[in-house]
Amino acid sequence: MRLTSQAIITEQFVKTIEDLIALREQEEILLIATPQILEEGGEKRETLNGCRTIVTETRTFRIEDAKMAIEKAYITSEVGVVIILAAHEYSEAVQNKLLKIIEEPPSGVHFILLVASKATLLPTIRSRLPLLSYHKVREAELFELDMRAIDLASVYEFVQKYKLLTDKATAKNLAQKMMAEAILCGSFQLDGKSLRLFGDAFRAIDVGTRPSFVFATLLMKLLARKKRS
Repeated sequence: MRLTSQAIITEQFVKTIEDLIALREQEEILLIATPQILEEGGEKRETLNGCRTIVTETRTFRIEDAKMAIEKAYITSEVGVVIILAAHEYSEAVQNKLLKIIEEPPSGVHFILLVASKATLLPTIRSRLPLLSYHKVREAELFELDMRAIDLASVYEFVQKYKLLTDKATAKNLAQKMMAEAILCGSFQLDGKSLRLFGDAFRAIDVGTRPSFVFATLLMKLLARKKRS
């Protein structure tokens, strides 16, 4: 599956949802959104093409809506299900209700949370979901390394290209793009442990570890998690 569990910070909810739908392969997509999300840009929509849509009864995402999302997650599907939750913010109670299903979703189910601000997400949610901003997702399309086709030769070439890199901001930006592309391309078996490697990478760069060593470590770990065709 090209779509995996994550949280995306965005100011363009409809555009983000449309881009996620475009990444779909065979999986079903269920969108559960508050009314104002589908009123973005002054255009009122009842649904979006390419996904089933449920609009919440109120303009806030309630406990009842979280319970509905959990119930939908347990409806089996042969092709997999991606549940997109879209609201400008989620209360602490709602996030706590969703925590267990996000941490241990049924087989073949992925949750994508769309939210306007990172600050509204609880640390427990942020620790369990890769956190991307919409413009970073768009930048991932321009990443110079084709993550779907990486092998030892391309990893070596990439690491050699940046063996003299010392700028921390540039190094972290490359690691961020690498993470976004690894998540979106769907070519790797990623779990919570492997995704935490990226957080460790950012910290390693901050304390002065050579970026080329960090890149080599990340890419070799990803190679080990690459799906076999």
